[in-house]
Formats: sequence, structure tokens, C-alpha cells
Amino acid sequence: MNNYLANPASLFDLKGKVALITGATGAFGQVAARVIGNSGCNLLLTGGNKEALETLAESLRQEGVHVATRNTRPNSEQECDAMVEQAVATYGKLDILVVGSGVNDVDLIQDMSTERWQKVMDANVRDSWLLCKAAGKQFMSQGNGGKVVLVSSARGKLGHPAGYSAYCPSKSAVDGITRALGCEWGKHNITVNAIAPTVFRSNLTAWMFEDNEPGKSTRENILARIPMGRLGEPEDLAGPLLFLASDASSFHTGHVIYADGGYSAG
Repeated sequence: MNNYLANPASLFDLKGKVALITGATGAFGQVAARVIGNSGCNLLLTGGNKEALETLAESLRQEGVHVATRNTRPNSEQECDAMVEQAVATYGKLDILVVGSGVNDVDLIQDMSTERWQKVMDANVRDSWLLCKAAGKQFMSQGNGGKVVLVSSARGKLGHPAGYSAYCPSKSAVDGITRALGCEWGKHNITVNAIAPTVFRSNLTAWMFEDNEPGKSTRENILARIPMGRLGEPEDLAGPLLFLASDASSFHTGHVIYADGGYSAG
């Protein structure tokens, strides 16, 4: 009998694996660090906020996770290569890339400058592409496959009336990278998938969960379009993250998984 039939949980075992997680101090990145790290994976966490990065790293170390840090953002090919090189120098290999870094800038198109639009596209599209390029070269040189998890959004599929003409196309492009590399790298046993949340609780969205205005009315408008009748919580991302980072998803690539309570189905 195959081991996974006798012990299905072994499909999700990440012991001895090595993961590079960018944007680790953001809401998505913190969930990824805790879920993947506490599943046995060794981590290189990167982020622009040094204090928050070290606080997260120390918390994980106290839980028994092996953690290294790099206080930078993936905004150049040289830096993305350096992140991968540090992971390999620290742990001897790289198995998983989670791209948790990115930005949003909301404004109506007539009020948004080209520079602001380009900043969103660079952070969400270019940097994801560069990280994939750097990690992919390492995976191929190792010859054992690899896992890539990108961050998309329900906004990659659906528009928004409040000024998302930068964010929506940037996440649509992340979906395109996911599908293109899923096809390109299948022969190398490298899986590339994306998680696409709707609104979930974070420091940036905490006001939407409050019962005073404008949180209450904003939340009610969003909930009217979410079949499951609630906003997302960080733990709603944990299952998809572990699935996509582990052997459980070994035959899944080029997919965008919507963690959105059914929002994108309507």
C-alpha cells in the first residue's frame, strides 16, 4: 500500500523542506510563515519592515522553527537572485517559493498618475515574475522539482467600481504568470499555483470588521455578494497554502484557487 493511503497526513508533511517567503510581514505572508514553518519547513523570510520581520522570526524560533531573514524587497533581478542564493547558502537547497509581497493603490483612473499605476504593476507583476525566474533556475539546477505559490485576488477575475484600474489588471497578470509557468515548467515537476482571496482580516482591513461607519456599510455591501455570508479570516488561507506547498498538490499546476467564500462564483 502506498504510504499516503496508510497515512494521508504525510502528504502535507514539509519536514526538511526549505521555503522562501517574501512579504512575510504582511497579512498573507505571516499566515504563510506560520503555516509552512509549523509544518516542519525551514524558512527564509523577507520583508521591508525590519522590526516586524525580526519580531515574526523570533516568535517562530520560539515555536521551534528554523528561520533566517533578509530585510529587503524583491524589486530587482539582482535582489531576487540574492534571496534565492541566501536560502541555498543557509539551508543547502530551495523547495518552495511563496510570493506574499505586493501593493494596492486605489483611485479613479482620471486621478491616478502613470507613475502610481506603474508602481502597482511593478510590485505585483514584475516582482512576481522575477522571483519565479530566480527560484525556477534554482529548482531546475537541483533537478527535484519545486513549488511556487503566488498571491492573486478575486480582483484578478472581477472588476471594481471604486478605482481598481491598477490592482485588477496586476492580479489578472499574476493569473497569467501562474498559467503560463504551470505549462512551461510542468516537464520539470515544478508546480505553479496562486491563491486568490477576497477581503480577509488584516491590519489594512480591520476597519471593515467594525460595527461603526464606514466599516458596517462597507462590510454589508461586500457580504451581499459573498454566498457564505462572512468576510475571510487569516485561517481561511491556511489550508490552501499548505495544500499548494506540499506533495498533496503534486498533480495540480497552473491553477488559481479562490479563497473567497464563493464570491467569484456569482
